[in-house]
Amino acid sequence: MPLALELAVQDLAGVRVAREVRARRVELTQGLALGGLTPSPATLELAVEAAVSPRGAGPDVEVHVLVRPRAGGFHYDADEIATAVRDVRWMLAHGATGVVIGAQRVDGVLDGDALARLRDAARDVRADAEVTLHRVIDVTPDPLAGLRTAVSLGLTRVLSSGGASAARDGRDMLRALVAAADGRIQVMAGSGVTAENAAEIAATGVDALHFSAKRTVAASGSVRMGSAADDGGGHEVTELAEAQAVRTALGL
Repeated sequence: MPLALELAVQDLAGVRVAREVRARRVELTQGLALGGLTPSPATLELAVEAAVSPRGAGPDVEVHVLVRPRAGGFHYDADEIATAVRDVRWMLAHGATGVVIGAQRVDGVLDGDALARLRDAARDVRADAEVTLHRVIDVTPDPLAGLRTAVSLGLTRVLSSGGASAARDGRDMLRALVAAADGRIQVMAGSGVTAENAAEIAATGVDALHFSAKRTVAASGSVRMGSAADDGGGHEVTELAEAQAVRTALGL
């Protein structure tokens, strides 16, 4: 299979950018600055519509939805898992191709029971639903053990930066994950992927690259709108030129 591109997007404009650069799929989310959170129902419904290319303009873009009930880590209580299970079901029932999930125990190891519940919720709705394990694998004590758990659960792929903050710095672990996967599960590299480093990250042998091609639109004002906001905050948008630059750098 040729290298697949996945854009992390937060809105319809991002889906349109992904379609224009012929990305295979999007990870639909909100709150990228927080690592991503579950998007709204309306965002999904409109994204699914926007992912369909006009006739003759190329293939449709798959919409994979990040299901993450809150920011601040991946150790969830029973109420949070119940929320995530319902979100998984709703998203797949309303047009998503797949979901992106993750959960870990208090000791940092992947929570196999919670992941199995989320996987089952997905495939109860769509037997062919793709289920991606997100970068929770990068904050486990042993990413290779996390990969083995993902394989045992029958997940479709893992998204990883190789245990580093940026994929470029985790290339050795990415190579190890690819070798350990041995074709049983897809390995997708993400975090800090740009046109400048995309080719060297792809050279690790991963199946896909995940990137956001984003720029920040600053907001003016001095009234804080939340504890994580800086004087009114701002928002991030998907930049077509940057997305195209990544594709060009890969020779696609």
